[in-house]
Amino acid sequence: RKKLKSTSKYIYQTLFLNGENSDIKICALGEEWNLHKIYLCQSGYFSSMFSGSWKESSMNVIELEIPDQNIDVEALQVAFGSLYRDDVLINPSRVVALLAAACMLQLDGLIQQCGETMKETITAQTVCGYYNSAGTYGLDSVKKKCLEWLLNNLMTHQSVGLFKELSINLMKQLISSSNLFVLQVEMDVYTALKKWMFLQLVPSWNGSFKQVLTEADAWFAERRREFGGDVAFLESAQGSAFLPVFAHLRLQYIISDLASARIVERDALLPSEWLSSVYKQQWFAMLRAEQDNDIGPQEINKEELEGNSMRCGRKLAKDGDYCWRWTGFNFGLDLLVTYTNRYIIFKRNTLNQPCSGSVSLQPRRSIAFRLRLASFDCSGKMICSRTTGYQILTLEKDQEQIVMNLDSRLLTFPLYICCNFLYTSPEKRADS
Repeated sequence: RKKLKSTSKYIYQTLFLNGENSDIKICALGEEWNLHKIYLCQSGYFSSMFSGSWKESSMNVIELEIPDQNIDVEALQVAFGSLYRDDVLINPSRVVALLAAACMLQLDGLIQQCGETMKETITAQTVCGYYNSAGTYGLDSVKKKCLEWLLNNLMTHQSVGLFKELSINLMKQLISSSNLFVLQVEMDVYTALKKWMFLQLVPSWNGSFKQVLTEADAWFAERRREFGGDVAFLESAQGSAFLPVFAHLRLQYIISDLASARIVERDALLPSEWLSSVYKQQWFAMLRAEQDNDIGPQEINKEELEGNSMRCGRKLAKDGDYCWRWTGFNFGLDLLVTYTNRYIIFKRNTLNQPCSGSVSLQPRRSIAFRLRLASFDCSGKMICSRTTGYQILTLEKDQEQIVMNLDSRLLTFPLYICCNFLYTSPEKRADS
């Protein structure tokens, strides 16, 4: 038996592709489409054109002006064809052009489908283009999804192409966020920004990403020689545009490590006033911890935590036993983090193990923290996640505390652990 062609396929083939019984011709970008007003009226654009007192309502041939450079003939072909069929297969490489056409023609269903396609196909190669297009065409949910992807993957999916595409405003949003997945510590954020700024300033540079840091250091060293060491790069004409981004670095967690502090001083990217201010801030914080018995935060101050907490993270390649500490001066609280038997444990190390910094002997010390875990597929899409939310943890000397018990069904390796910590009482900050 011969299979009958479905009504949808018949309509698409006969009326759209063959143009039978057409009552209107649409011309655009050097192409022509023999279409039907009754189908075109599904489009808000044509519905208004045909129902009002516009001259086009009585015309049989309409020349469309296409003001959007994103729209091409192929996008118009798919957009017009969507009016004659039940489903449209959207190629991710064509989705921006199709979205532009759908927005011009006011095809709400097609706009929504483009948005869903974009959200499902975010990668390092597409995220910036999708983010910009979502802003242009008003797809707030897509814009939010792209921002989430970048917050989760900026530190792990770095590439020359991505860093060239990331705008100053977008990078500012990422660096200022407490939700940025930082690997390993804040100094790594500084290093990433140095690479990004170099690629923004020298977009013609092409090489492997492994070479970027060496090239960036050499390029900025040449600028230092030009300035004679008197002007920080961000205070120069070339660097001033990047000031708002670097201003969101949490410098107190960079200068607390000697090697990192020396690199920052050597680079001379940052204004000296920024550094002297944070040195003073940290000195007073240390004096409070040592001499004023500051035992740490006693209540959750979400604004303080989101704006000033230490951001750090670690990647666990496979299941097993791990123990680490994030380097830096933590005001006498040496915190060990352990992952074992699906538990994450914090330990206040006071006497049991050697420590590179000073250790407080106060009976009890508190920290405010938030712990987040996530695993991602190869494109950076989140598979699963867990969070403790913001909490206060009080530890006695050498005390251990389980902070998260992980259900094995929720875990996929590699596993990314990201923490926000606050070691000093926010209400006693020197700059408040």
